[in-house]
Amino acid sequence: MPGFVLRLLITTLGLWLAAELIPGVRFEGIGTLAGAAFLLGIVNAVVRPIAVLLTLPFTILTLGLFLWVVNAAMLGLVATMLDGFHLAGFGSAMLAALVVSVTAGIASWWVGPTGRVEVMVVEQRR
Repeated sequence: MPGFVLRLLITTLGLWLAAELIPGVRFEGIGTLAGAAFLLGIVNAVVRPIAVLLTLPFTILTLGLFLWVVNAAMLGLVATMLDGFHLAGFGSAMLAALVVSVTAGIASWWVGPTGRVEVMVVEQRR
């Protein structure tokens, strides 16, 4: 459970950064932001694998870059399902997907697969 909450907070941070940095991304409140992060987690767990499988030829053809489009589509899906989350267009969704992905990628350096914060200690032997 703590791992789920930590990943939810990381996604919330990524969405908040996207709203701050990209003019076309807007949330009507902190509750909407948290709801969007939660809903994005559910969409990424249920819908995204199907979308990735269906678009596999495009993903292979573009050497994986089409996954960025899939991530933007997942954000667009969440925006249509949640009233207080607004995206100005596909370009805003693409940039927001980039910000959320980079934020999650940086955070994953410290969060292990179990969802716990991991600290690596390197000891030098003499």
